[in-house]
Amino acid sequence: MSEPDLPRSREQRKQDVLEHLRQSEDAWVATASPDGDPTLVPLSFLWEEVAGTLLMATRRTNPTAVNVTPGGAIRVTLGHTRDVVLIEGEARTVEVMDLPPATRDAFAAKLRGWRPQGPRYVFLRVVPHTMRAWREENELADRDLMLAGTWLT
Repeated sequence: MSEPDLPRSREQRKQDVLEHLRQSEDAWVATASPDGDPTLVPLSFLWEEVAGTLLMATRRTNPTAVNVTPGGAIRVTLGHTRDVVLIEGEARTVEVMDLPPATRDAFAAKLRGWRPQGPRYVFLRVVPHTMRAWREENELADRDLMLAGTWLT
């Protein structure tokens, strides 16, 4: 087994996270029902950089959409086990027609033309409260990049 790379600075990790958010198409999304039943699904997303939010779409009746309705708690992960981005935040549902056309177009452009439409779909807008990123054990100590919705660098 080879030695891990030297730990990245917090500034470098933030840049790497932003690049993940811009380039990645899919994320693992975890929610829980009011009774505590967990749901974990992959969803495609758009990073709305100016607002600092993630935008995802799913069917209105899917457990993920249903679970965020009462409290909004959500956990999103990007990357693989040796390059993890963990986002905790709050999600709210947004009706398809309540999104500006430019936002719907940006979502479709990033996701190769997929346009969720009609009453069976809703968007989830995720406001991150916490972001963490690490690759190896040597980056665990400084993995917090955002706390209480504020970047630490």
